[in-house]
Amino acid sequence: MISIEEARELLEREIENDALRKHMLAVSAIMAALADKLAIADVDKEKWALVGLLHDLDYERTSDNFRQHGLVTAGLLTGKLPEECLEAIKAHNEQTGSEPSSVMATALIAADAVSGLIVPTALMMPSRRLADVHVTSLTKKYNDKSFARTVDRAAIMRCVELGLERNEFFELALTALQKISAELGV
Repeated sequence: MISIEEARELLEREIENDALRKHMLAVSAIMAALADKLAIADVDKEKWALVGLLHDLDYERTSDNFRQHGLVTAGLLTGKLPEECLEAIKAHNEQTGSEPSSVMATALIAADAVSGLIVPTALMMPSRRLADVHVTSLTKKYNDKSFARTVDRAAIMRCVELGLERNEFFELALTALQKISAELGV
């Protein structure tokens, strides 16, 4: 299995857009926090973090054919990640036709979506810092359908399938991102 260090090097090689890199780091942090919360074994926690880190590895390559997004990444990572990880990556994009069939896949869908709500919320704060974001702020932005319009609220609510209420998931994800705020630049 690829190491986190090797995955970061791959990310640096494959992804030019800095905002996309930061998104991938954010999803990785949320996935690791979810693995902790769900009492996933340490070895599997690393898999969860890797899935979050690498889930959009093909995003720039597949932007003109989004049905391939996730499938290309799975192809690139065959032999480097276990099949369950590749399946989660494929299933995070509903356009691939791959259905999420594992807890990991469901977690990735929810983590991917919630990161797209948290970071823009931080950027709307006067300080532009994650430290000033609270669950109440996220709830208000979640309920405001004109805010971060591309964020799939139903995908965020997949957290219920993981045994987490929405606000509990917000707290978990926010705390995970606050821990890496310097790396994210917010």
